[in-house]
This record gives sequence, C-alpha cells and structure tokens, in this order.
Amino acid sequence: MGLEIFWSQFAEDQLQDIFQYYKFKAGVKIAGKIINEIVDKTLILDQNYKIGQIEELLTEREYEFRYLVSNNYKIIYYINSETSKIIIANVFDTRQNPVKLNETK
Repeated sequence: MGLEIFWSQFAEDQLQDIFQYYKFKAGVKIAGKIINEIVDKTLILDQNYKIGQIEELLTEREYEFRYLVSNNYKIIYYINSETSKIIIANVFDTRQNPVKLNETK
C-alpha cells in the first residue's frame, strides 16, 4: 500500500507500561509475548489499512480513528494521508473505563 507504520510516543509509552505491568505480574517472558502479539497485529495494516473498525468514541476528532483488537487491548490508529503514514496513537486496555479513551493523542 505504500504507507509506513509509525508509533506515537503516547502509544510507545502505553506499550512500556503494559510490559512493566506484566513483567511484575507474570514475568519477562509473558510480558514480551504480549507486547510482540500487539506489535505483530499492526503488521496487517501494511496490507489493508482500513481493516480496523471505526472507533465510535473518537469520531469528533480530525482524523478517522480505527482500531484492531489484540487480547484485551485496542490498538487505536489513524491514517495521515499527507505524510503517507499509519499512526498508532494508543494501545488501550479494554478493561478500563471507556472515557479514558479520550486520552488518545
């Protein structure tokens, strides 16, 4: 498709938080496995960037936010056609209050 996948600093910070949480709760191996599953899930965007459903809680934003699901996490992303990038904006734990999704940058 020609679009580069780019992780925002906010999304990278979320991944780091997820890793640290599972590292403490279940060990480094499990934490790494969960992070790898999340990152690997985004690779499908290279083939079809509109595969994710539209995130209804972020429809008032400038960009059309979409999401993929990996276990308990929503991988929130949007397409910036001006820069030809798919921006991973957030990795959101679906067990949280959905109102927190508005923290997506």
